Amino acid sequence: MLVYLSKLCWKVRLVTKDDVIRLAEENNVGFIRLQFTDIMGVPKNVSITREQLGKALDGELMFDGSSIEGFARIEESDMYLKPDPNTFMIFPWTLGEEMSIGRLICDVYNPDNTPFVGCPRYALKRALNRAAEHGFSMNVGPEAEFFLFLKDEEGKPTLKTHDRAGYFDLAPVDLGENARREMVLTLQKMGFEVEASHHEVAPGQHEIDFKYDEALNTADKIVTFRSVVRIIAQKHGLHATFMPKPIYGIAGSGMHLHISLFKEGQNAFYNPNTPDQLSQTALHFIAGILHHAKALTAITNPTVNSYKRLVPGYEAPVYIAWSYRNRSPLVRIPARRGIGTRMELRNPDPSCNPYLALAVILRAGLDGIEKRMDPPETVNQNIYEMDLEAREKAGIESLPGTLREALIELSNDEVIQDALGPHIFSRFMYAKRVEWEDYRGRVHEWEIEEYLAKF
Repeated sequence: MLVYLSKLCWKVRLVTKDDVIRLAEENNVGFIRLQFTDIMGVPKNVSITREQLGKALDGELMFDGSSIEGFARIEESDMYLKPDPNTFMIFPWTLGEEMSIGRLICDVYNPDNTPFVGCPRYALKRALNRAAEHGFSMNVGPEAEFFLFLKDEEGKPTLKTHDRAGYFDLAPVDLGENARREMVLTLQKMGFEVEASHHEVAPGQHEIDFKYDEALNTADKIVTFRSVVRIIAQKHGLHATFMPKPIYGIAGSGMHLHISLFKEGQNAFYNPNTPDQLSQTALHFIAGILHHAKALTAITNPTVNSYKRLVPGYEAPVYIAWSYRNRSPLVRIPARRGIGTRMELRNPDPSCNPYLALAVILRAGLDGIEKRMDPPETVNQNIYEMDLEAREKAGIESLPGTLREALIELSNDEVIQDALGPHIFSRFMYAKRVEWEDYRGRVHEWEIEEYLAKF
């Protein structure tokens, strides 16, 4: 784990309660945010003073769970936050102020000291424990995209981009470069190993990639990453959004996930003795992902807007297939082998709850391993250029086209439901059905333009 030792130094080791208290004192931390997410992935926090830090680290701080989306009913609302000391960070932008601010990510517990089944972080831990029963750990490297938009006179976000740059363009065309540079520097101060940052395909669209890590750490980092990006954008007078498809007619924002399993310190996806150097474990895992892909989509692409991105023509994956070379299928196998052997899952978007997304992806892959599923033949031609007849002949199916279709698939997939657990599954389905019905009942701008004068 990454431990903040001074204003410019991080060290990798496990953190204890005493470490956190000492670091808070040495860096003049006045307040600590105890952070967790609701089922939808929205960050929540309870702020405490440094004097309460010891009590918090002992798991003695209670909060009202009935006020959190999908957590608990009013009659069973008392819950405890148990901070993970290894997630302690000090926000770099608060250093040098009268008092700096720290952060701890928490697990949610019931009053009887059992983990709360509605805690998304616990859902991921359950999936990781199942993988551990097979001797596996999971590493994940995300590639998260986002847009930077201008604000209006009232400070509200607009859909006006701050630039007209394209893929990999540089300043002065890329006017967001200064904001993106500060995001990278801030993330590095917080212990992220940023591997790349660049302008993306669409105007105002950016991507920052950080190094892979064990799945739980990666999920924690994604939550932190989204907050940091939005905070730094605000400092530059911009609004950062991880909405999957904010503008019609241009590419949306995805969050490709590079995934591998490790066993006894070795990459379990790598086998130097096969023609493609992929192991049977890798093939079974890929087969499980493809088998459960339709249900997975409800979690990895959880909003109505997510499915405006998952359409042909904008490089987003629509078809359930895999390939070694081209980027049109759902799963791609990057060329690197050895410790870097991995699969790239291309449909997730950054609006998802990363804890739930990684939990269901892992369980889908493990189901493929446990049942020794075999993947279909690879598809090495551009699927976007294949017509329906050619796709049907090749046995290539499509991902759900709407949130409603994805929810139907989820309601029929017992493995993915089990990965979520009954509590999260039922609360998620209820909230998303409400979201779909609300959307379905609205009159949208396209309808006005298309029908108002015509009929």
